[in-house]
Amino acid sequence: MRVDPLFAAFLSFTFVFVATPGSTTAVVVRNTLDNGRRAGLFTAGGAAVANATHATVAGLGGAALLRVWPGALDVIRAIGAAYLAWLGLRSLWLAWQGQAPIVTALAEGQRARHASFREGLAVNLFGPATITFYLTAVPTFLRPGWPSWAYAGLAACHVSMAFGCHATWVVALDRLRALFRRSGPRRLLGLATGIALLALAARIVVARPR
Repeated sequence: MRVDPLFAAFLSFTFVFVATPGSTTAVVVRNTLDNGRRAGLFTAGGAAVANATHATVAGLGGAALLRVWPGALDVIRAIGAAYLAWLGLRSLWLAWQGQAPIVTALAEGQRARHASFREGLAVNLFGPATITFYLTAVPTFLRPGWPSWAYAGLAACHVSMAFGCHATWVVALDRLRALFRRSGPRRLLGLATGIALLALAARIVVARPR
């Protein structure tokens, strides 16, 4: 079976894109180590819903919206940076106080999973990288004459690959949970996660196109 070279190039490009750790990966890692495999998978599920939302908006004319309102991407970028900064500061504060994360402190089980889903959704929904991916990268892999559903196929590949990558992180890191149940390693994890999220928020601001 012959694979279209352009489609193969898209798969390779997308794999590198989803495998590169970013803000969503940081939240997936933190929620997995804090609350277990299900919380990590719910975080990955929220991120997948956000990816599907980006794909839908872009497919329905997101580029046209940006032409009408050029500042829309800047607004999304600012919201995303602010949310990451808030998550980072919260992690640092809880680590400094030596407390369990808010999700764990409020409840185990279902409420923790729902909170994890919301975090995965919000972090990815306001992440400028995914928006840029769909508005600028994906169209370059659409060959003239392809059917209208080809875009949906490329989007489905990205959503599936991203979820698979995040799920792999979840399964691998769930085995390390026992190590982070002690207060010392848990505090170090909170500090590291907080610093990473603040750095990612700063990168979004610094990388803002002029």
